[in-house]
Amino acid sequence: MSFLRRRSATPAGPDFDVLAMDPGDWPGNLGAGLLPAPDGSCQGVFLRYDLFGGRGPAMIIGNLPEGSPARETADDEVPFEVAQLLLALENDEEITVVGVEDMPVMQGDNLMIVRRLKLSESRISCVQFDRSDNVLVTIAAWDRPITDDLYALLKPLPAELFQQG
Repeated sequence: MSFLRRRSATPAGPDFDVLAMDPGDWPGNLGAGLLPAPDGSCQGVFLRYDLFGGRGPAMIIGNLPEGSPARETADDEVPFEVAQLLLALENDEEITVVGVEDMPVMQGDNLMIVRRLKLSESRISCVQFDRSDNVLVTIAAWDRPITDDLYALLKPLPAELFQQG
C-alpha cells in the first residue's frame, strides 16, 4: 500500500502519513490533536469527529507510531483513543477491555487483520490494526457500530492539515 509509508521530508506535524477519513467526507465538526514528545517529535495524532452538534464526538481515530508511550496499555486497559472519547463525553466510568477478537478485513486489494476490542461499556465500539509502517490505527466510536464499510473511507490526510501556520 503506497500510502502506508513514512514521508521522506519531515513536515511541521507528524513524520508519518495520518490515515483517517477526509474532513470533507464528514458532515460534522473535526478536531485534530498531536501528541508531542519532549524532543518535539510527534508521538501520535488523533482526530475527533463530532456529529452531535458540540455535545461530544461520535468517533476518534488515532495514529500512533512505534515507540509512542500512548500505545503502552495493560491487557484490560482501554486504548488511548477510548480514554479520549470518554474524556470528551465527560464520562468518568471505569471502562475495561473484556475481550479481543481478530478478524480479516479487505481494504481495496489488501488484507488487514483487525482487532475488535470488546469493552465493558457496550455503547463504545473499538477496533485496531497495524499499518505496514508500524503505525497503530485505533478507531473508537460512541453509540454506533464500526462496520467494514468504514475501512474503505480511510485514506491518508495531507501533511498541510497538521502544519502550524
